[in-house]
Amino acid sequence: MPPSSSASASTATSDHVTCLSCATVNRVPGAKLAAHPKCGTCGAKLVEPRVHDLDSATLRKAETKDSLPLLVDFWAPWCGPCRMMAPEFEKAARALNPQVRFAKINTQVHGDVSQRYGIRGIPLLILFRNGQEVARLTGARPAAEIEAFVRQNTRGPA
Repeated sequence: MPPSSSASASTATSDHVTCLSCATVNRVPGAKLAAHPKCGTCGAKLVEPRVHDLDSATLRKAETKDSLPLLVDFWAPWCGPCRMMAPEFEKAARALNPQVRFAKINTQVHGDVSQRYGIRGIPLLILFRNGQEVARLTGARPAAEIEAFVRQNTRGPA
C-alpha cells in the first residue's frame, strides 16, 4: 500500500517519538505518523494537532531522544505576550501536524529550564530535532510566522 501524501518524508524509516504524557520513547514507522499512533505504555496519542504541557524531565527526554521535530513554547502565566500568542501557537500546531509536535513549558513552575536553555526573555520558541536545538524565535508571533519559522528550519534530511 503506498504511503499517504500527509505522511512524513521519512516513510521508509522509523521515528523515535517520546510520549508527552508518560515520557516513554516509542518507535513509529514514518508512514504511520498521520494515523494517530498511540504510546505502547499508556495509550496516549503520540502525534496530535494540539499543544502539550510539559514538565522539565519530559522536555529533556523528548529533546534528546525524538527524531520528529518538537517546537516548545517557553512561557509564564504572568506574561501578557505569552498569553496573547497561545491561540496562534495552537493554530500553528494544527497546521503542521503530523510533521511537527508542539509543546509548552511554564518557566515559572519549572524554573530550572530557564538556566538550562539560557532563557533571558519570554515568550521564546525553541525547535528541537534529532537531539539538538535547531533554532530559536523570540517574541509573540502570529501562526503564519510560527509555521514559516518551523518550515524554514526543518528542511533537509532528518
